[in-house]
Formats: sequence, structure tokens, C-alpha cells
Amino acid sequence: MTLGVFDSGIGGLSVHRKLVDRFPELDFIYLADQKNTPYGGRGGEEIVALTQAGCARLFDTGCDLVVLACNTASAIALRRLQQTWLPDLRRQRGRPTNILGIIVPTIEAATGLPWEHEAERRGDKVEKLDVLAVFATSATARSRVYEIEIDKRRQDVAVFVEPCPDLAGMIEAGAGPDRVQRAIAGHVAAVTARIGKAPDRAILGCTHYEIVADLFRAALPAGTPLIHQPEATAGALSGYLARHPEFLSPGKGNRIFLTTGTPGLQHALAEDFWGAPLVFDPA
Repeated sequence: MTLGVFDSGIGGLSVHRKLVDRFPELDFIYLADQKNTPYGGRGGEEIVALTQAGCARLFDTGCDLVVLACNTASAIALRRLQQTWLPDLRRQRGRPTNILGIIVPTIEAATGLPWEHEAERRGDKVEKLDVLAVFATSATARSRVYEIEIDKRRQDVAVFVEPCPDLAGMIEAGAGPDRVQRAIAGHVAAVTARIGKAPDRAILGCTHYEIVADLFRAALPAGTPLIHQPEATAGALSGYLARHPEFLSPGKGNRIFLTTGTPGLQHALAEDFWGAPLVFDPA
């Protein structure tokens, strides 16, 4: 099987890295829509159209299963594509075809509960709240997906989402660590002021942020647990493939990197994160 991984840019490499580590025998195609990155400031219909175009490119290249390694695409486009586009596409292709996102496994990791679980609504006062900060793009924040879906499952978790409008773009452009650190410190200070204290835990709700996770750790109080989407996604995909063996077939461990933007060697930030020089071919 060839597994497709899609993101607006280099952020999805954080998820891709964990998937490659977990499934080294599979073939992977990574597609970065760098021509249109970042997605966080775009409107909903545009995000849906861009995500559909990226997934279509990966299916045309031979993928049968695509992971949206992008919170914005997962929050805004995934359900729509699953409901209105995939059924016809499956009939046209005549074989199993699916798109998975990263928000479901993240919420499962944050709540410790399966996605299917919904809490009983009780009038009892919650004695102690677990305060969870979510750092996200503007589009993900507007969707309110984290507040809504966590509240369905856990009444004792208070979610505070901090929009970070420019952060993904800075990371995508390879901004220096001092500049990125100042931006992150500002967002940590902002959400701390809204909460009235430091959060108990945090979600890096954009895969670009995982690339600078060390800077988030430095800005948050020492020991603040981070819920990491790449690990959660890799674990969830392992369970999914166990339930859907039709997507499993022997691979050769091939790795292809495509971009809608300028092909060639990626910048030092991406290279340092990946651990080797990283060259993207034209999509």
C-alpha cells in the first residue's frame, strides 16, 4: 500500500516522521501544498477545495489511504469530503479509498476516551477542572472543534484555544528561533492571562508547531505535559489498519516528497527536524 500524507506545508512532516517510524515497510507519498500555505487564514470553502485537490493528487499518484496531517484541513474539510466526495470517488476507483484526519486521535489522547464515547450530562458540580490550552491556527480556532468535542466526552476538562495567526507561516518560511520564540511566548502569555493561571496541559493544535515543540516547552511552565499529535495519529492509524486489512499490502519502503510550490532542497528548519537533507519534487 502507498500511504499519502497531506499538509499545507512542512508541518505535516512531524506526523509523517512518526508514521514512517511506525510503518517502515510501507510506501509513502508526502504532498505539501506550499503554493497555498498557510491555510489557517483562509475561508472554509477555499480550505475544502484545496484539501480536495491535494487528496485527489495523492489518489491519482497511487495512494488509497490519505492522512490529513493538518489540523485546519481536518477541522474544516475532512467531514465534508468524507460525506460528499469520497462515496462517488470510491465507485469510480472501484477499490477501498479513504481519508483520515488527526483531530480524532488527538481528542482521544486528550480525553483518554474513545471517539464514540459521550459523557452523561449531570448537574453535579465538577470539583476540579483540568485546564487544557490548545494552540491553533485561526481557522481551527474558529471551528471550535476542540471545545465542542472534548466537552462531549469530559465535563471536567476546560478548553482554552489560543489562535496563533502568523505562527505556521513563520515556521514554514524558516524564521529564526529567536523570532519564533518571541511569538510563542506571546501566545503562552495571552492564554495564561485568559485562564488566570498556567494551563495544566497543552495541545500543539497545528502540526507546524511540533517542529518547534522545544520552544513551546521553554515558554510553558517546566513539566507542562504536551499532547503530541504525531504519536496519537500513528497509534490511531495502527489500530485502523488492524481493523481494515484491505489497505495493507507489501511495500518497498519508498519515500516520495512532492510540493505544489518551489521544488528542491527545503530550508534548515525542516532539514534539522527531519534529520537529513530533504528535497521536494514538483507535484
